[in-house]
Amino acid sequence: MQDDHRATTTLWRPTGPRELDLVRDLGWRAWPPRLPEQPIFYPVLNEDYAIRIARDWNVKHDGAGFVTRFEVDTDFLARYPVQQAGGRTILELWVPAEELGEFNAHIVGKIELVHEFH
Repeated sequence: MQDDHRATTTLWRPTGPRELDLVRDLGWRAWPPRLPEQPIFYPVLNEDYAIRIARDWNVKHDGAGFVTRFEVDTDFLARYPVQQAGGRTILELWVPAEELGEFNAHIVGKIELVHEFH
């Protein structure tokens, strides 16, 4: 996807209801700061993996799970190597909590809610 002539990469983020409320409060344009026990923000690289986390983990722990989709400037993302967290399709980016503000500044457009599970 292109916006303002910048190449973007689509990322997904499985989330629970509390984080989703904070994203909504931020106008669907940014991720909230990490809590002290959350040193890494990890968006994922495929929708299926995000669905599995939201459906199988967030619902069990939070009563609901959501999948969001958003675009980030591809050139900026080059600083974060893809992490394989399991099988071949279990791919994440690991963004240190202290870099989340800069990461948010490179989101292109709005964060979209694309799936919800209860």
